[in-house]
Amino acid sequence: MTTRHERIRIGGKPLRADAERTMHTILEAAERVLLSDPTATMEQIAEAAGVARTTVHRRFATREALIDALTRWATEQFAAAVDGAVSDTAPPLVVLYRATADVLRVKIGWGFAMNRAASVTDPEIARVHADVLEKCDRLFRRAQATGLLRPDVDVEWARRCYYALIHEVTQGGTADADVDALTTLIVDTLLRGFGADPGRASTRL
Repeated sequence: MTTRHERIRIGGKPLRADAERTMHTILEAAERVLLSDPTATMEQIAEAAGVARTTVHRRFATREALIDALTRWATEQFAAAVDGAVSDTAPPLVVLYRATADVLRVKIGWGFAMNRAASVTDPEIARVHADVLEKCDRLFRRAQATGLLRPDVDVEWARRCYYALIHEVTQGGTADADVDALTTLIVDTLLRGFGADPGRASTRL
């Protein structure tokens, strides 16, 4: 489910390896259970994680605290996916494919948490999404400057359409999705609408 492994931190301090494994297990179980049943209890999450209920309660004082931690963790994975894919030196088409695939893996693997992240008002989550937005806009401006997108394209509108495509393909029934096929579909659709040479959109990398 996790695309890139990052150390979980509580209160700014990294956890011990055994505690970190337990936290991963609980968060991944919470994602699975809550995606299936958003009203699921802490007890159901503990059962799915294969740990004692007291283990979950010891780490999360309330159900809401657990969901908040899950949302922040998924957001960190989202940011890591974008950071790892976006480059100011690689060709924009390569970056676009790579970023789309990595973001799809996070959004599919952490569907409940990522959908929730879009609606919460946590300042740190808002900061992460603003940073991702800036990186995406920069990528689209490079794509236009290098001739991948037509010069008359409104870059903001193209980016909004791109976001909408990603959102649509990650809504429901995507657990076993073919990420490579979805990536090609999204990029093809985007470039057939905004690309300088629509024929390039059908070329797989």
